[in-house]
Amino acid sequence: MTTMYTPDHEWINIEDHEAATVGITLHAQDALGDVVFVDLPEVGRTFKKGEVSGVVESVKAAADIYMPVSGEIVEVNEALRADPSLANSDPLGNGWFFKVKVSDMAEFEGLLDAPAYDALVKNA
Repeated sequence: MTTMYTPDHEWINIEDHEAATVGITLHAQDALGDVVFVDLPEVGRTFKKGEVSGVVESVKAAADIYMPVSGEIVEVNEALRADPSLANSDPLGNGWFFKVKVSDMAEFEGLLDAPAYDALVKNA
């Protein structure tokens, strides 16, 4: 499993060639504070890389969720919809947002690996 990151603080796990899992990073959930609502995309909807695919709202602010890669939404995390605090308590695990069937694997080359993302956050 390979995890990549966006400059907008989303992560994407490439588990297999069927679907990749997307969520927000520890840095994002720290900046947002207590998450109170998550607007997830519809299953079957297709997005291009960089498009807004959802919204996460906290007691502090609301933030858009951007698609890390182009593809079709194949699953959303209903547990997160029922309990948005999972985005805070386990953002890299049970707090995932959705799964996407990737349409262009080459788009992963434009994402950040863990050392590059850590450097981005450190210099922010």
